[in-house]
Amino acid sequence: MARSAARGQADREEILAPIRRYCPGCGRRLRYRYDNQRTVVTLGGLVHLRLQIRRCETPGCQHHRRPYRPEGEGSLVLPQHEFGLDIIALIGALRYREHKSVPEMHGVLRERGVVIAERTVTNLLDRYDELMATSLADDDRLRAALVGQGRVILALDGLQPDVGHEVLWVVRECLSGEVLLARSLLSSTSEDLAALLREVVAKVGVPVTGVISDGQHSVRRAVRLALPGVPHQLCQFHYLREAAHPIFEADRHAKKELKKRIRGVRPIERAVEDRDDAEARGVRGYCAAVRSAITDDGQPPLAASGLRLEGRLKAVVASLDRVAEKDPMRLDGGLAW
Repeated sequence: MARSAARGQADREEILAPIRRYCPGCGRRLRYRYDNQRTVVTLGGLVHLRLQIRRCETPGCQHHRRPYRPEGEGSLVLPQHEFGLDIIALIGALRYREHKSVPEMHGVLRERGVVIAERTVTNLLDRYDELMATSLADDDRLRAALVGQGRVILALDGLQPDVGHEVLWVVRECLSGEVLLARSLLSSTSEDLAALLREVVAKVGVPVTGVISDGQHSVRRAVRLALPGVPHQLCQFHYLREAAHPIFEADRHAKKELKKRIRGVRPIERAVEDRDDAEARGVRGYCAAVRSAITDDGQPPLAASGLRLEGRLKAVVASLDRVAEKDPMRLDGGLAW
């Protein structure tokens, strides 16, 4: 359904000019002739783009009157789109990294102030998939990047965004970080995965000196079938996660106990709602710091959220102690949790 109301005013304006100054056909200077204007929705708000268009005015040139648009436009938005590439990238990350559904992605964007329809989220997810497919299909670029290395180390892993659906298998090159192949498979047998590895080996054109994966039996057998004699190492992260599991559980329990001791922030905020003096602003600042510390979770096993919470709460307490030392009468007793 078409939008029934116009978008608001742009938050900022950017003026973009073409980097190319001379015609590739005749070599003469391109003339600045007119502007194109468009408004782009980004995560940082609405951006009004003023695009300076240049043309070759040499009669007889094969590029005569051909418009040259600013190259920087392509780094912000796709042609004939109103949503920026940063929004498309966020949608792709929410889908394939955090496995969120379309309604969940729509909710995240709305929370970040992006006015967007749920159907548009689906359309932009399709654009993300098309951009990824275009990037992965550029074999010449990949070969040029890998020939300089002289070797590749492959990482193989499967992602299943929704239970019961196809598994997206991704083959990544560890030294360069390039994604070499991404394909959804209905079955994940050793033969299917071995075929993916053989396709990647034919594409890269340089020797494969190692493979990293998890301990799934079908993956291990596929590596033996497709790459006999190539060293195969199980992922260090899986080892680390299993080894750190007892520490993670202890840290999670400590965080839960810390949260129990700092309940009651909201009543303190209510007590100064109608005030706008310096003390009230300070109280609200401390309450906001405590709220931020409580809601900030770490990514186990490399980030211990319980220890992080303890450190931030100690910083808040130390700040309150310094205030009390300067002027004990200004410190509300309700803040000393």
